[in-house]
Amino acid sequence: MNDSALAVIEEIRRPTLHEELVDRLREMIFQGELPVGTRVPERELCAKFGISRTPLREALKVCANDGVVTLLPNRGAWITQLTPEDVDELFPIMGSLEALSGELACCNATDTDVAEVRALHYEMAMHYARGDRSSYNRVNQMIHKKIMEIAANPTLLHVYRSLAERIRRARYLANVSINRWDAAMKEHEAILAALEARDGTLLACLLKSHLLNKREAVKKVIREGDR
Repeated sequence: MNDSALAVIEEIRRPTLHEELVDRLREMIFQGELPVGTRVPERELCAKFGISRTPLREALKVCANDGVVTLLPNRGAWITQLTPEDVDELFPIMGSLEALSGELACCNATDTDVAEVRALHYEMAMHYARGDRSSYNRVNQMIHKKIMEIAANPTLLHVYRSLAERIRRARYLANVSINRWDAAMKEHEAILAALEARDGTLLACLLKSHLLNKREAVKKVIREGDR
């Protein structure tokens, strides 16, 4: 194999490694493997993934752009801690974005689109019945992402994605309380029904209130963690 062919292979593989690293770091933060308020253990992660520090630091820069990591000069990378003030700032914005996605999705949704959301909802309900929070939250995010994709507005999707990772763990924390988890499941049943009825006004209202209902629960968990 000549040098030019090898160069092409490297160009294909490097973005793949980068994306995999970013996704793995996000997941470790989301699952609490990298606790908020702690320094990122770069040496240990390099050993774990079998990589040098250069690709790890490039991935950390992406996480910093997401707002889930803070890069401090001469102090390394730290997992960002959301404050109650951050929650009050971000959740209304995300609620408005999701409301708009609901309106647009009801205008654009095909029967196939609705069937896909319905299938995800039933899968999420199964995880809820089993008490599997991790799987529940994974599918939950897939539902919100799918509705956003059905909305078919690239600008809306771009803005949404720029904030989604920042509050991803906060959304997970919102369902720590069993009462809040029960309520969230009921809210999702209403969300599915509104999408099936193609009722954009109702779906917009439900999606916005669904997120805002999490706000106080998240702030409570954050405050308790600070004690």
